[in-house]
Amino acid sequence: MADQIWQVSVVFTEDGPQTRADAILELAGQRYHGWGRAKRAPEDPSVPVIGQDLAAARALSNLSHQLLDAAADRIETAEGKRARLHG
Repeated sequence: MADQIWQVSVVFTEDGPQTRADAILELAGQRYHGWGRAKRAPEDPSVPVIGQDLAAARALSNLSHQLLDAAADRIETAEGKRARLHG
């Protein structure tokens, strides 16, 4: 059984050839919000799931960088010195 479960919500907004994804994680009283965008080329067929895949991947990548920064801040606070994390 898992000690913790984190749930990320991903919400998509379509505007013509553009898809935006917003990835939201609420964790220990903090809210993290990553976003990403995909744009379909005019000559490409309209397959919304492809734009959603790309936009979601970019939103989750943005969210992961925010979590790395938050972890570095927590390490710096606990240890009193600069932390360098590699992601």
